[in-house]
Amino acid sequence: LPRKVEMTDSTRAQHIPTPKEFLEVSQSPEFASLKTTFRSFAFPMTIAFLAWYLGYIVTATYATSFVQRPVFGVITVGMVLGLAQFVTAGLITWAYVRFADNKLDPAAEAIRTMMENPKDA
Repeated sequence: LPRKVEMTDSTRAQHIPTPKEFLEVSQSPEFASLKTTFRSFAFPMTIAFLAWYLGYIVTATYATSFVQRPVFGVITVGMVLGLAQFVTAGLITWAYVRFADNKLDPAAEAIRTMMENPKDA
């Protein structure tokens, strides 16, 4: 396999990382920091959403008189809580996209640049 490929928008050759280089980067402090940053968002958000979802299920199962209460016309508390699940999923998606754009993508781009432009190449 060739180690260099000509870029179409530049006369400079681009380095193609080897499997060994991928392994080295996966053990680097920069990659560890990227994983920690991702996990600092993903794990708490997952736990929070699952708790909210399970709370909804438990409420719908054991507090039937509560979820059957009308809020507006034929709209009940249970319907509102069920629709709130979709709203919550949308908000979490929006928050993750913002988080990734501001925190994850710059760090990933720095790692990519480091791999594609090694100092000794």
